Amino acid sequence: MSSAAAALRYWERRQEVSSNNLANVSTEGFKGERVFARMVEGSLPVADASTDFKAGSIHQTNNPYDVAIEGQGFMVVKTGNGERLTRGGTMHVDDSGLLVDANGNAVMGDKGELRVSSRGNQEGGAIEIGRNGIVKVGNTEVGKLRLETVPQGTPLTREGNGLFIPPSQRTAMDDDTTVVRQGALEESNVTPVSEMVDMIAIQRAYTAVQKAMSTLDATRGIATTELGRPAN
Repeated sequence: MSSAAAALRYWERRQEVSSNNLANVSTEGFKGERVFARMVEGSLPVADASTDFKAGSIHQTNNPYDVAIEGQGFMVVKTGNGERLTRGGTMHVDDSGLLVDANGNAVMGDKGELRVSSRGNQEGGAIEIGRNGIVKVGNTEVGKLRLETVPQGTPLTREGNGLFIPPSQRTAMDDDTTVVRQGALEESNVTPVSEMVDMIAIQRAYTAVQKAMSTLDATRGIATTELGRPAN
């Protein structure tokens, strides 16, 4: 019964993660999670999850404020809780003239926040973001996107809205290994069909464990009420 209960918790966790993946299948730059089982004391399975950082497909939007990162690395944004890493490339200019992400967090450059307008408009000229991340407004260079990476195998904690809490160790990306594409966005790396198939498999496995628990409970009931009854 303990093993069956642990199995139910495992499949519940799988379903939560799969549902969240499906809910974000249209979220740009979203990285899906994968659940795996690890054994604890008593050889009972416990569900754990890790993020799949495989790159998603890139599609053209022709919006000059959209960017996609080809290769590894993250952009850095400034939030109320500190700096965060993101692959989401939807940006715009806020009322103060700062380049911000879809959630209003300031996009960070190599010298701090990127100010592209004095009044939150494009009077200074069209924005241009080069393949190396250099941001220009008209003929004026206003900074370079901060693109950072973390050591391979370093776990990143999700914070929602496509943001990750950066670890203490992180380094700037090399221009030779990462390309910034203006007017494009990276799609979610979640495959809807695969997630739907996984959901069906999860539901079937969960039902099978439930039936096993019911059978075990019925067997215990018989052992208690029938086998323990004195013979006439």
